[in-house]
Amino acid sequence: MAGFVCQITKEQCAQLRTLLESRGWEFSTCPYAEYRAASEADHVNATAYTSGKLVVQGRGTEEFVQFTLEPEILHTFTYGYTPEEISGIVVTPHGGVDESGKGDFFGPLVVAAVYADAGTAPLLRQIGACDSKQVSSNKKLLDMAAKIRAAIPGQFTVLTLKPETYNRLYRQIGNLNRLLAWGHARSIENLLELVPDCPRMLSDKFGNELLIKRALMERGRKIVLDQQVRAESDVAVAAASFLAREGFLRGMEKLSAEIGVELPRGAGPQVKVVGKMLLEKHGPAVFERCAKTHFKTYQELCHGL
Repeated sequence: MAGFVCQITKEQCAQLRTLLESRGWEFSTCPYAEYRAASEADHVNATAYTSGKLVVQGRGTEEFVQFTLEPEILHTFTYGYTPEEISGIVVTPHGGVDESGKGDFFGPLVVAAVYADAGTAPLLRQIGACDSKQVSSNKKLLDMAAKIRAAIPGQFTVLTLKPETYNRLYRQIGNLNRLLAWGHARSIENLLELVPDCPRMLSDKFGNELLIKRALMERGRKIVLDQQVRAESDVAVAAASFLAREGFLRGMEKLSAEIGVELPRGAGPQVKVVGKMLLEKHGPAVFERCAKTHFKTYQELCHGL
């Protein structure tokens, strides 16, 4: 594709500039434009006009729009679809499942499942359902999650494994991928209780493909289960990613209030700072209530006790 044109807001224009600067794009001035940016390595250039029009050109246009502009700035996945496809005419009924919190020392593991069909898929795309990890603003994510839930009443489920439950299950199962498979399977079963006619489920690919299938119960074994890399490009999985991350953020907020300190995300240096403070104040037992104790972070914090 030689070019791509769309409208962007002033906020999106600024966000795009910050993103492209961080990736080493070269900037120049252009009449009637906020800026023009180009990347020789990616064979693409983008001109953001003061009118709000964004023009993308070059051999790398397709890849840039699909993997940078839409997921990280526009928060849509409509590139390459015909108007009929976007409206949902070709969308076959299916469910999508995704999780949040598996890489975070503090907080729960949350797994969500969403059903989409020809009627709801265009609504979800209009809302901007994409991989939630591309939305950095918690406020915007929570707002979009609320819109997603309103668009599909009775067609989604959210499973939250609080740290106490998560740690108990991990000790029983002994493997993270198998625990994730168990969570995905339970979410699929819960969705099938609400939407018994759902013929197919899609999830992101992790571990052995048989893990989820083996964890499914009788009802779940009757449907087609697909797994693929970058499954968040699917509208049902994308919507599920928002609901899962919303559940994780609310779970973190609740745990922070219970523990009396704001719990940081991830497993980096700030996590260890807060972890050390909690350890000194409450002892190692506190992590059963607020963290995932199989993480290396737990061993590093409690080493020598």
